[in-house]
Amino acid sequence: MLFNDTIAVNPVLKSERVSVSLKTLIDLAKMATRIRLHKGKHRAQQSGGYVSRFKGRGMEFDEARLYQPGDDIRSIDWRVTARTGKTHTKVFREERERPVFIAVDNRSTMQFATRGVFKSVLAAKLASLLAWAAEYQGDRIGGQVFSEQTCLELKPQNGRHAVLRFLHHLVEKEELSQKVSDRVSSVLKVTLDAALARLAQHARPGSLVYIISDFRGLNDAVDTGIAKLSQHCEVVLIFIYDPLEISLPAKGRFRFTDSDREVIIDTYDQQRLLSYQQHFQQRQQHLETLAKKRGLTLIQCSTSDEPVQCLR
Repeated sequence: MLFNDTIAVNPVLKSERVSVSLKTLIDLAKMATRIRLHKGKHRAQQSGGYVSRFKGRGMEFDEARLYQPGDDIRSIDWRVTARTGKTHTKVFREERERPVFIAVDNRSTMQFATRGVFKSVLAAKLASLLAWAAEYQGDRIGGQVFSEQTCLELKPQNGRHAVLRFLHHLVEKEELSQKVSDRVSSVLKVTLDAALARLAQHARPGSLVYIISDFRGLNDAVDTGIAKLSQHCEVVLIFIYDPLEISLPAKGRFRFTDSDREVIIDTYDQQRLLSYQQHFQQRQQHLETLAKKRGLTLIQCSTSDEPVQCLR
């Protein structure tokens, strides 16, 4: 959080902005009915509401072809047969459900905001809305929640219980990060590129993958991980940022604190101010270029934005 001598923080309001409860995430179920998930070209191999490349008995007609020994006589296309004088069989394209994999960054950099809610809280709400929307559409819901200490993958499953399982881990990981984010200097940290490398191993081909993060730590390895994912999955990047990252307030000395440590930034130092702003712009442009190059969807969401509006 950002503090100076002129700012007072209401303890109740602060708690609502820095952490999220399981009840809050469950209550988002109704709002998720207003969200429609992305539809891509990739397909999975289960029964459900999405067209697959695999042909067989299903809901959607694909083509008529000449009858072959072993074809089901119930699939004979009598109209084409009568018109051509040769027996033709209807071939159907099966409808299959799509796994939705939601990766949530819960590293220490996500425990921050100067307005609205913490990045971690916004990430949890966005992930919850996506999970509920997937459940409404009959998709399987899986996920990844990672911090500096751990990286948890949840295999996609069907139904409300899968959403509740995912939400439980979102809240559990956020509470854990609140407690230990300041004491990880001696622990081997999970980096963004390492988390994405694991994600590429766990997200099955044909999945719709959402990555929710502030994307601090972008490097060539991160680009490689996202590129590998995009080869077999549809990838949506959700970039979370705080308005202060775009530009610092003009003319002032500001104290940033995480309760144990603090940093003083003097915005009278124009060179430092310019460097700060360029750092954010470079990260933003990097994501935009990566998304354009790989054909990905990029959603940018401020900590002061409403999560439903971001996704709509």
